[in-house]
Amino acid sequence: MDSIEKFRIYNCIVVFSKEDDASLFCMRKKEPFKGRLNFVGGKVEPGEDSDHAAYRELMEETGITGEQIRLHRLMDIRYYSQGFVLEIYVGRLREEVQLKEELNPLLWLPLDEDFTDRERFAGEQNIAHIMNIARMYPVT
Repeated sequence: MDSIEKFRIYNCIVVFSKEDDASLFCMRKKEPFKGRLNFVGGKVEPGEDSDHAAYRELMEETGITGEQIRLHRLMDIRYYSQGFVLEIYVGRLREEVQLKEELNPLLWLPLDEDFTDRERFAGEQNIAHIMNIARMYPVT
């Protein structure tokens, strides 16, 4: 089995609204998946704790703090051929927030959205799979 140290590590964060009726997405401004909707997230720096990285990326990209949401590690997806691991987190906002965009425009999408639409969403339908799993997680 390959050691995780050989892989680049990224995170994606599924953020549900306080009312649990929408999820937060960003419109990517750069490749990969430029012009498509994706979860917020980013790179885990070498030696950085994964949970810390998820909260850091969430704060940098949205302004959402750890006081406003509790993140739960949902799953990891290891892409052997591309040499990276994608760590997926999920959380529900504890309160209404004023979003602060870093680079990518942010928007809330209703949970009945067609997340399988390859023209709109990044990740070759991984978004739909992740949303299905995230909706089953008992987020508190």
